[in-house]
Amino acid sequence: MPLNPADVNLYLVGFMGTGKTTVGRAVAGRLGFRCVDSDHEIERKAGKAVAEIFATDGEQAFRELERWFVDQGHASERLVVACGGGLIVKPGMLEAVASRGVVVCLHASIETILARTGRHTKTRPLLDVDDPDARARALYAEREAIYRSAGTVILTDSRPLSEIAAHVVRVWRREAQEFVNRRAKAT
Repeated sequence: MPLNPADVNLYLVGFMGTGKTTVGRAVAGRLGFRCVDSDHEIERKAGKAVAEIFATDGEQAFRELERWFVDQGHASERLVVACGGGLIVKPGMLEAVASRGVVVCLHASIETILARTGRHTKTRPLLDVDDPDARARALYAEREAIYRSAGTVILTDSRPLSEIAAHVVRVWRREAQEFVNRRAKAT
């Protein structure tokens, strides 16, 4: 049976602190979808927190769990997925996510990101370092081009949540139809 555009998953990607989980919940409510956070689903499968996975098993093990999540760890329809900040960074991951639904990148200035993440460095293993601001700036610079190529980019700086969510829904509606059309041509 052909996929209905109204059932196409939405994947929110972007750097940490851009609002993926918060916006994802708001968008899911508007669409009548469930919202899941890839990091939380990975924690559930692994039975431990992301920080613990990084500490005990290493970043590579965590990235393998991200791959599992994309390939088989979530529903294929009617889902808004707030993706972890590094999920699409590894080669092939953006393509894997884009093959499963619409990808929208949430973006914010580094200053906004630092303000939003500054008090949460213990739960963000990549920022649990001596100088989290410098680490965040370096990661942001390293990843920005990947995020900007990851579908429609929506800025979240100084915008009300309702406005951001409405913008995301408009983009999803347009791109869900395009996703279905591309999938139909490929079969």
